[in-house]
Parts: sequence; C-alpha cells; structure tokens
Amino acid sequence: MSRLFSSFHLRDTVFRNRIFVSPMCQYSSTDGMPTDWHLVHLGSRAVGGAGLVMVEATAVTPEGRISPADSGIWSDGHARAFKRVSEFIGKQGAVPAIQLAHAGRKASTNSPWKGNNPLAADSGGWQPVAPSAEPFAPGYPEPKALGKADLDRLVDTFAAAAERSLEAGFQVVEIHMAHGYLLHEFLSPLSNRRSDGCGGSLENRMRLPIRVAQAVRDTWPQHWPVFVRISATDWKEGGWDLPQSLQFSHRLKEAGIDLIDCSSGGLVPDAVIPAGPGFQTPFATAIRREVGIPTGAVGMITQPTQAEQIIATGLADVVILARQMLRDPYWPLHAAHSLKIDVPWPVQYERARPQ
Repeated sequence: MSRLFSSFHLRDTVFRNRIFVSPMCQYSSTDGMPTDWHLVHLGSRAVGGAGLVMVEATAVTPEGRISPADSGIWSDGHARAFKRVSEFIGKQGAVPAIQLAHAGRKASTNSPWKGNNPLAADSGGWQPVAPSAEPFAPGYPEPKALGKADLDRLVDTFAAAAERSLEAGFQVVEIHMAHGYLLHEFLSPLSNRRSDGCGGSLENRMRLPIRVAQAVRDTWPQHWPVFVRISATDWKEGGWDLPQSLQFSHRLKEAGIDLIDCSSGGLVPDAVIPAGPGFQTPFATAIRREVGIPTGAVGMITQPTQAEQIIATGLADVVILARQMLRDPYWPLHAAHSLKIDVPWPVQYERARPQ
C-alpha cells in the first residue's frame, strides 16, 4: 500500500490522495478575472489525478495584486467567473481550493516575462501598502504604512473574500502569509518597524495575521478546512525563523486552522537560501511534531519515491507540488504507475494507460 495515495481527511473533506497542486501565479488575468487559461491550467491538473488543486494567490483587493495580471476576488463578478473553474476541478475528483492574498509592499510590479520591475502609476501601477514605510528593495517605491482603520478594513476584506470564495464553489481556502507579502511583512521584524500594538514583540507582530486567520475561519463553513501558508524562515539573521513559526503555528491551531503549508523566504532580496531537493520539508516536520497540526511539505519535491518517503515516514501529511506540476500536469498518474499503485485514469485517457 502507498501512503502517498491513501485518502486524507480534514474536517468533512476527503482528499483522494496526498498530492496537492500548489498555488502558482499565472499572470494571465484581466482586472483580476480568471480566463480560459485558468480553466485549462487548473483543470488539467485535476484531470491529472491530484487530490487538491489550488488557484494562485488571489488578491482580496485590486491594490493587493502582485501585478496587474494577477487574479482577484474582490467582487461578486469575480466569484461568478471562478465558478466554472471550481466546478470543473470538482467533477474530475479533485478538491477545488483558492489562496487569498495581499501582496503588500511587493505589489505593483510587472509580470516576470515583462521584467518583474516595479510599475509606476503612469505605467499601470499603484501605491503599495505595508506595515511600515520600508521598501522591499532598492528601486522599489516606499509603501504607505497602514493605519489602524486600514487594518480593521483589511480583516473585513479577507473575510469578504472568503465569503466570495464560498460562492465561487471552493471547498478549501488558504490564507497567504508567506513569501514577503503583506501578512508575512507583519510577522517579520525585518519589515515590521511599527511601534503600536501590531509591532515590536512577537505577540504584537502576530496580532493582525491571527485576526485575519480567525476572521476567515469564522466565515468559512465549519465542515470545510482552512489552510495557512507561511514562510517558516526568512533565511536572514534577525528575521522570522522556525522558533517563531512554531509559536505562530500554535496560535493558528488555536484559531481553528487545519493545515500549515510550510514554505520559506521571499521577504528580502538578499536572503541566502540553501535550495535543494526537499529543503523545506524539515519545517513541515518540526511544526507537525511540535504543534500537532497537519502540515504540507513544499519545495523541490519531484520524484515519486521522494514524495512517498515524506508521507510514509511522517515528515508531513501532504506534499504540495509546484514546478513539477508545471512540467507534468499528470504527475500523480505517472507517480502511481512508478510506485505500482492502481489508481483510476480518466475514461477519456484510459486507452493510453501504461500496462
């Protein structure tokens, strides 16, 4: 028996296996609306056998987008547009999920293939916001520091985005608190220089992210799961690190969060990241064991035996694949064949199934 291809239960949701598709920006939206690209991109991964397929970082406000081409869910029109995507994913046997995000000081940039540079207002850009008026890097604009009323509105905005995600047909919602975007910016002392109740001590820096987590959890149906993606470390001296992530994960568990999606980095441009196969898996293992909450391992997981070992030895509860799924949308089907596990193929593709 394969542990990788065993079912996984969170609340009342049953995932057919433990292979999840990571949220990956496609920079292919217009005014935040999903397009045919999203239907085909996400739908093909569901056809390919994944247990969960998650929509990319989806902005809760227009100014929360990373780029003008990011997806969003700040209106009822966006929720209606996502409906056909979630329905198709579900009909293929995968659980449809969406990641809610705000880019903070890393907002208002060009798409990667257009240079990834900060965009000025006359080039389609806008004013970024952040915990403090600290630019992400040289050449980036100074963000506007958010005031107390702004923070209250932000919590409400995430809750409203969760409501629209439910209307859009998603069964799992993930809150993006990683990769140097707004909620991660509040957590890290490298980007949070506030002197009020949301800055300084760890307890203060966690305050807004916990409020957002609680608001989304309270909004989302109790029988369905809520995930949080964190950067377990900034890979920078004096920044956010694993011990703080452990304390934060305890608080997220208390708030009713069901799974921690364990990534890292993204807060500062000069971090030295020791990337290699499975390099972030130890973060998922530490949080799973010390906090007692399900975790997802992500980062350079490419081989079926590698994924199987992570699950079978209890290093994480699920593997969350990104670039490998871009290379091969049918990776779960091919992994099952490699591991000699019999899983159903789409009937339309059955005649091509390896014997």
